Amino acid sequence: MTDTPVTSSRTSLRAWLEAPAASTPRQARAQAAWRGWKRLLANRAALAGLIVLILLVVIAAIGPLLTPYSPMSQDLSVRLQPPSMLHPLGTDDLGRDIMTRILYGARITLMMALLVALIAGPIGLIMGATAGYLGGWFDIVAMRLVDIFLSFPSLILALAFVAALGPGIENAVIAIALSAWPPIARLARAEALTVRKSDYIAASRLQGASSTRLILRHVMPICLPSVVIRITLNMAGIILTAAGLGFLGLGAQPPSPEWGAMLASGRQFMLTNWWLAATPGAAIMLVSLAFNLLGDGLRDVLDPRDE
Repeated sequence: MTDTPVTSSRTSLRAWLEAPAASTPRQARAQAAWRGWKRLLANRAALAGLIVLILLVVIAAIGPLLTPYSPMSQDLSVRLQPPSMLHPLGTDDLGRDIMTRILYGARITLMMALLVALIAGPIGLIMGATAGYLGGWFDIVAMRLVDIFLSFPSLILALAFVAALGPGIENAVIAIALSAWPPIARLARAEALTVRKSDYIAASRLQGASSTRLILRHVMPICLPSVVIRITLNMAGIILTAAGLGFLGLGAQPPSPEWGAMLASGRQFMLTNWWLAATPGAAIMLVSLAFNLLGDGLRDVLDPRDE
């Protein structure tokens, strides 16, 4: 019996990816990605974190299809109901279904975390790579600015920024991003310092490459894997900071189903109606743990010393 075309194509693709030597740069990149993916699959903790985050994305995308309730509608006739068939996670003090609010709150949590990463990551990468490559006065000024930011705990710094900007999700994202970029810049600078005197950098400079081209095409790609790992590990802190701002009333505003705000509204019922605070608290803990596990796995996958 001959192999089907699909099986044959899969076999040839696997053989191409596992060839002992790459014949093209494209094949080399594909083989590196394939080896990294296999290492990630072999790391059970990282795989568990990845599965949880994929489920979170799916829940955020199809959340409205999983529940017949609205996250905002109130029904005081069913307030403070314990978990049941109609309300699997119970209801809050205004009769709102907690599971529904958790599902909708996943969107807010993911949105805030991704926006912070998209703002803080590029700022830290550009600032750190530029400072590490150029050195001199730019490096001194940039690193002293980073030292000023790092001298304050991230939550305290975010509280200061959001207090100045005002409460709200948008301002909370800006405040968290402003407190999250300095560690990324410090890491990118350390990576840039190790490569700026490399032979291929010197060769590119002799060929007439400008400092901007060297930073963008050579230094920043070297720094990127470490920055991605750091951002992934920082996601847990970002989520906790966003929840902390929501808990203090400086992040998402009621009646938004943000997990930190839900935790704040349920804290007064912890002794009598434990599910109000336990459910959003468990969601925050689970997602933070998943990001930490995935970050540890990415550290093993993207570390060039393991190649």
